[in-house]
Amino acid sequence: MLVALLLAAPVAPPTPEARAGKVLAATPVVDGHNDLPWEIRQTADGHVEAVDLNTSTATGPRPLQTDWPRARAGHLGGQFWSVYIPAGSLGPIAVQQTLEQIDIVHRLAARYPQVMMLARTAADVRRAQGAGKIASMIGVEGGHQIDGRLSVLRQYHALGAGYMTLTHFKSLAWADASTDAPRANGLTEFGRNVVREMNRLGMLVDVSHVSDATMAAALAITKAPVIASHSDARALSGAPRAIPDDLLRKIAENGGVVMVNFALSHLSSAWRAWDVARQAYARSAGVPDDVYGAKAPAPLVAWDREHPAPRVTVATVADHIDYVAKIAGHDHVGIGGDLDGIGGLSPEGLSGVDGYPLLFAELARRGWSDADLAKLAQGNILRVMEAAEAVARSMAGTPPIDATDPG
Repeated sequence: MLVALLLAAPVAPPTPEARAGKVLAATPVVDGHNDLPWEIRQTADGHVEAVDLNTSTATGPRPLQTDWPRARAGHLGGQFWSVYIPAGSLGPIAVQQTLEQIDIVHRLAARYPQVMMLARTAADVRRAQGAGKIASMIGVEGGHQIDGRLSVLRQYHALGAGYMTLTHFKSLAWADASTDAPRANGLTEFGRNVVREMNRLGMLVDVSHVSDATMAAALAITKAPVIASHSDARALSGAPRAIPDDLLRKIAENGGVVMVNFALSHLSSAWRAWDVARQAYARSAGVPDDVYGAKAPAPLVAWDREHPAPRVTVATVADHIDYVAKIAGHDHVGIGGDLDGIGGLSPEGLSGVDGYPLLFAELARRGWSDADLAKLAQGNILRVMEAAEAVARSMAGTPPIDATDPG
């Protein structure tokens, strides 16, 4: 009788946290954008050996958002490491700095072979995860880094670059940024050749940072799905760097993926308005406006105390993910946190690479299925990578494009 009663007793459904943990254990996060290489350049002058990622880097004179203990806790299974350089670095120095950044990624992989495995393809990512390692890809964050030369683009690809963001903060002669005056009014013929050559190589075309016109032009010409490696929904925040609904739909039609960013200014219009007011006060007080928290100049610490920043939380990020899924579909959303690229400012609960489970638990709480959570974690970006690889195979007989930017 007791056995029968026990068998008949209802089984409690798994908690959102348990569901998130189970999904991420099987399909760990492949994140579209992390700026650790630049932080190592800034923190340690590029000396990889001077930063110990085997221990927590969350504290210290210049805390980081990435280390291996937190990566394990966060179920990080793949990362596009950004080889960012400032948008103001132009000409041959841009190429030199990019090569130095690529070198940092290679040196990280050589120093931590038990943790990192360099990867180029979706199959490589799966092999790395099967070996219990973080699949490590490379993303070039801005077309200014090729110095107007497709030969340079090809060499970055030969060194492992898996995507290039067409612009960063500044417009180029051949492509426009979302945060600068237009120069190309979309893409020039050279800009279109950049997209064609990336298709031929199998590099992902990244439309984060670009203007609406440039994004539309790239979508019109690419043969492969695009990515937005670290972007958000403009309808929720009004941020010019975020993507409007019509282009979210076009990315879905293209088969691409929008990887949601954790930057406070992109996520929240209230936070951005607060920051604009804070910057205005800093200018009036004659102090730097880009330092936050206890390390800020005394006048700003006092101003912050009187004007608390609006809260931006895991739920705010989930709102953007939900919205992209609503407009573009669950097959077209991913994670591109921009950790170590957002100045230490991040939503509550997402201060480092250990925060992904909280985000996935929030989405599970909202009714996301395990299958859709797995797509968000890695399924969608791996599908896009495989599609780009297929396009490159179909173009194997196409000769390299011999072009330089006349601008």
